[in-house]
Amino acid sequence: MTDPDHYTRYKIEPATFIMRNGLSYWKGNIIKYVMRAGHKTVQGKTEKEAEIDDLKKAIRYLTMRINQLNGEIDL
Repeated sequence: MTDPDHYTRYKIEPATFIMRNGLSYWKGNIIKYVMRAGHKTVQGKTEKEAEIDDLKKAIRYLTMRINQLNGEIDL
């Protein structure tokens, strides 16, 4: 399997950084989406639309974590 360019463009791939540092799922996803934002192409979307989608995904994980800390989500 070939690693996508939107992840391998960095000295350390986001997944490697996440695993080596033992980050939680929500933190790992935020890092993943922020690092690929603006670099991943999506069929049927402009570069700007694809970047916005990834940034919104990162915001979603931030919002879920804030809601959890506020006691609004029971996991």
